[in-house]
Amino acid sequence: MKPLFPRHILTASALALVVGLGHAGAQQVVDPANDDLPPEVSQQAQDAADANQPLGMEANGAPPSQVMPGSFADLAEQVSPAVVNITTTSVVSQPTGGPSFPEGSPFSDLFREFGFPGMPGGPEGMPQQRRPQRSNALGSGFVISADGFIVTNNHVIDGADQIEVEFYSGQRLPATVVGTDPNTDVALLKVESDEAIPFVRFGDSDSARVGDWVLALGNPLGQGFSASSGIVSARNRELSGTYDDYLQTDAAINRGNSGGPLFNLQGEVIGVNTAILSPNGGSIGIGFSMASNVVSQVVAQLQEFGETRRGWLGVMIQDVTPEMAEAMGLDVTGGAMITDVPEGPARDAGLLTGDVITAFAGTEVADTRALVRRVAEAPAGETAQIVVMREGDELTLDVTLGRRETAQGGGTPETPDDEPSESDVLGMSVTVLTPEMATELGAPRDARGLVITGVDPEGPAAEKGLAAGDIITDVNQQTVATLSDLTDRIDEAREAGRRSVLMLIRRGGEPLFVALPLTDEAPAE
Repeated sequence: MKPLFPRHILTASALALVVGLGHAGAQQVVDPANDDLPPEVSQQAQDAADANQPLGMEANGAPPSQVMPGSFADLAEQVSPAVVNITTTSVVSQPTGGPSFPEGSPFSDLFREFGFPGMPGGPEGMPQQRRPQRSNALGSGFVISADGFIVTNNHVIDGADQIEVEFYSGQRLPATVVGTDPNTDVALLKVESDEAIPFVRFGDSDSARVGDWVLALGNPLGQGFSASSGIVSARNRELSGTYDDYLQTDAAINRGNSGGPLFNLQGEVIGVNTAILSPNGGSIGIGFSMASNVVSQVVAQLQEFGETRRGWLGVMIQDVTPEMAEAMGLDVTGGAMITDVPEGPARDAGLLTGDVITAFAGTEVADTRALVRRVAEAPAGETAQIVVMREGDELTLDVTLGRRETAQGGGTPETPDDEPSESDVLGMSVTVLTPEMATELGAPRDARGLVITGVDPEGPAAEKGLAAGDIITDVNQQTVATLSDLTDRIDEAREAGRRSVLMLIRRGGEPLFVALPLTDEAPAE
C-alpha cells in the first residue's frame, strides 16, 4: 500500500525528552498495579504459566466465535496478564540553549550572526557546550513464553541504554535484548523471573478475514494498560518494507501502543501494533499491525540465533502483467519475471533472465512480493524446487538458497585503497556514507549506502528532485555501499540499453524510488 500521507505514517510509540537527569518526563500514570482483575483470574493466569499453557479463551473452555461478543471483558481479563508496558531510557546530547538547525541552514547563519546562545561558531563568551539529557520512550509488548521472552517493536527499544518491563500486576523487571530485526520492526526481549510468567501464543494471521473482531491492548500515550476493539479493516497492507504484511484495523492505536498485541476472539496474537496513518499524530481509525505469521518466523530465528537468517535467491524480479504474458505467449496469470541473474544461488541453479517463476517450494507465486516473502521464510542453505516458464516450456530446477544477510553484507564496508572518496555522476556528487554522516542525517549508524553531497542545478539529479543529504541505498534493486557499486550499476544499465536507473533513496528516514535518466558522460573521480 502506498501511504496517502507518507509524512504521517507514524510509529505508534510515545517519546518524551527530559531536561536534566533527575526527572522522568514521559507521561505515565502513577499506578503501581492494576487491581481490576478478579483474584481468581490472576490465579488462573499463574496456574496456566506454571503448566506452560498459553492464555486465551480456548484455553479456558470458551467456544471460538467470530460473532460480535456482548463484551470483550472476558477476553481482556484472560490475556491481560501477558501484556506489558515497556519503558526505555537513553542519554543523548543536546545544546544548552537555542533552536537546532542543520549546519548550512540560513537560520543557522542568522542566529550565529546575531549571537544566539549555543549556536556553533557564535561569538566568544557565548555558551557552546552540550550536556547530556535523558530521553524516556514508552511502548508495549507481550510475553510469548513462561520463561520470559517478550515481543515488541524494534523502534521501541532502538538505542536504549536501559529497558524496564512493567507487568499487569505492577511488577517491574529489567529486560535484555535477545535480537532485533529492523526489516520487520520486531525485537525480542528477555526478563528473568523466579516464577513462570503468563504468556500468550501466536495465531494464524492468514486466517483473519476482513470484518473479524479484534482487540488491541497496550500503553497508549503512557496512560497505562488500555484496551480498544475494532475489526480487521484490510489485509496484506504494505507500507515501505520488503517484508511488509500488515493487518489494517480500526481499533484505536496511538503512540505508546507500539509493540502491543492485536488479539482475535480466541485470545491469539494475530498482529503486532506498529504504525498509524494520521494527519495529526492521533488515531483516526487507520492502524497497522504486522501479521503474526511474519512476526512468529522472525521471533523463532531471534530465539535460536539472536539474529535473522533469511533465504536468498539472488535474482532481480518484476511482476508479470497480462500485457507482458501475452507478448511472451505465456499462459500465466501471475508469477515473477527474472530481469537479472547476478552471481549467486539462482545463477548456479541455471535460472536465466527472462524466466518467469511460477512456483517456489511447492507454493504458487502470485507476484514478486509473494516470492520475496516465501524465499525469506525459507532457511538459508535449504534446497528448494523452483518452477519456471522458459520460452513456453515449464521447467523445474533445484536451487540451494544463500543467506540474505551475508549476501547484502552485515558490517561497515571497507573502502579499497584505490576507491575515490567522492565521485560526480549523473549531475550529483556522492560519497560513501559513514556512521557519523548517518547519525547527522537521522539514519541508523550502521546504515550502508552513498550520500549525495551536492547537486548540479542543471543536471538530471536536480531535475528529479534529488538533494544534498539524500542517501542512496539501492540502484536497480541492488545494494550499493561503495562508489564502485554505483558506477557498476550504471555501466550495467548502459550495456543493457536502459535509458535510466532506478534508485532507492532515503530522505529523513522515508524511502523513495527515483528513476534517474542516464547521460552520456562518464563519472568523474
